[in-house]
Amino acid sequence: MALVVVGSVALDDVYTETEQRTGILGGSASYFSMGASVLTDVKVVAVVGDDFPDEYVELYRTRNVDTEGLVKKTGKTFHWAGRYSADFSTRTTLATDLNVFAEFDPKLPNSYRTASHVFLGNIEPGLQHKVLDQLESPLFVAADTMNYWIDHSFDRLMALLPRLDMLLINDEEARLLGRSSSLTAAAKKILALGPKSIVVKRGEHGASLYHEKGSFFLPAFPVKQVADPTGAGDSFASGFMGYLAGRVPGTPSFEDLKQALAVGTAVASFTVEHFSLDGLLHLDANKILERYQTLLDLVHIDPITTL
Repeated sequence: MALVVVGSVALDDVYTETEQRTGILGGSASYFSMGASVLTDVKVVAVVGDDFPDEYVELYRTRNVDTEGLVKKTGKTFHWAGRYSADFSTRTTLATDLNVFAEFDPKLPNSYRTASHVFLGNIEPGLQHKVLDQLESPLFVAADTMNYWIDHSFDRLMALLPRLDMLLINDEEARLLGRSSSLTAAAKKILALGPKSIVVKRGEHGASLYHEKGSFFLPAFPVKQVADPTGAGDSFASGFMGYLAGRVPGTPSFEDLKQALAVGTAVASFTVEHFSLDGLLHLDANKILERYQTLLDLVHIDPITTL
């Protein structure tokens, strides 16, 4: 089985209290590809400018990421710059230059159209529809979205939800889309709109899975030190989808989704404790499995029969 990711590839400038780097590889598709490639074959669909370094294309290929869908256009690559506070509780965006990404028109190579799994990164819902229209019969479709699309592309987003096996959003977005201050109530309302499952990212508080079979809540992995939270959500998605595409044959069960949630949580932990993509570049399945076991220990509790 193969996994297609459609999203942004960027050149980032990231500033923290202890480190700063400019012109580094970023974007949702980059974090996703590097994480998921540990677990399955990944095919990336994105656009970059003619300033995009060849060394970054080669980096994808060294991780066995198929770059046939990575299109180079005349102009500059999407650029994002941000600064984090000392405790990483806030992030200030210093620049968002869409450049060639502003005209992104995703076209899937023929070899991508039979992919079993697809992750639609945080792009305009109309483009997410366009990607799905090019796929033959994917087994599992997941999509990310954000407040801006909820506010400005609401109708297209509503039409997309029934086409999804999973919607991935954060807690603020879930409350906005579900129109409830209660996360559980909001998730129930969103499920009624069509997606088969919802995963709510809650940052340092972990992640929640909502499904017709029930709900599941998992804490974040207790990293000793956060170095850079950039790409944490996309890394989480990479572990989740990489596990399903690479390790779960057929339609995933509720238990499979719970396991995928834990794998995604483990992968994201490697991202945040290193700067930029560094934590993913030397990742392997055994390291993920070790943190998966730690998460099992965190949530395990023995039954009691009396009080």
